Amino acid sequence: MSHVSKSRSQVTVPDLARFKAQGRRIVMTTAYDAPTAHIADAAGVDSILVGDSLGNVCLGFENTLPVTLEMMLHHVQAVVRARPRALLLADMPYLSYHISVEDTLRNGGALLRVGVQGVKLEGGSVRVPMIQALVGAEIPVMGHLGLTPQSIHIMGGYKVQGKEGQGAITLIEDALRLQDAGCFGLLLEGIPADLAARVTDVLEIPTIGIGAGPDCSGQVLVFHDLLGLLPGDAPKFVRKYLDGYALMVEAMSNWASDIREGDYPGPAESYILPEATRKLLSTWAPPKN
Repeated sequence: MSHVSKSRSQVTVPDLARFKAQGRRIVMTTAYDAPTAHIADAAGVDSILVGDSLGNVCLGFENTLPVTLEMMLHHVQAVVRARPRALLLADMPYLSYHISVEDTLRNGGALLRVGVQGVKLEGGSVRVPMIQALVGAEIPVMGHLGLTPQSIHIMGGYKVQGKEGQGAITLIEDALRLQDAGCFGLLLEGIPADLAARVTDVLEIPTIGIGAGPDCSGQVLVFHDLLGLLPGDAPKFVRKYLDGYALMVEAMSNWASDIREGDYPGPAESYILPEATRKLLSTWAPPKN
């Protein structure tokens, strides 16, 4: 078991580029509130993403499209209160960067003001003007290519991207354009491993993979997926390191059973009156009407 020093320094945007140059794999996960942020940071991850995946894993939506900027700000503020040393990033939700450059700057700035060190947005070359504006306003940007969940209706669902020849070439060209626009990193989701390796090789900036094979500069998994906190099957690329859902159901079932059998609370979970107060109560009687 590894133990992470509590004195480790704050991870910054330039650190990710340094990690890639050193051949040091980058570790990223998601968090959506203070407890999940405390757990991720105590484990020593390099970066925490407050993902719009909160729509799926926290709010019960079928996809990320209903997530609003207000929802993101609410969850970001909870994560910020944990004061993680990991680099803290936030997703820009659907329609927060699609309408205009001005809208994009306003919304990106709102996320930065509540405490993140950068934002992530989805899409290829069409997002270049938005990325350039954000970077020009001193807002660090991570790009996101491949399977972009905000585009599931265009893509026809959660399908691996870049398998066809032209699609693979377009993805590489988009990656280079996002780098040129000023992105400090690029998340690659749901693409063939060898394509992700090629993108990682041609880019100077680090890549973070999710369902993109082992050759990216780093990896990210959703907090609830890697700890097995949700019922049902996980995507192919997820490796569960804990069956958290089953363990927590079992624990709560045991608690419920203890209550029904009169075993909880016991002396260890109860408060006892001081002896003097007990004696006083023993002589007390309700007043007569």
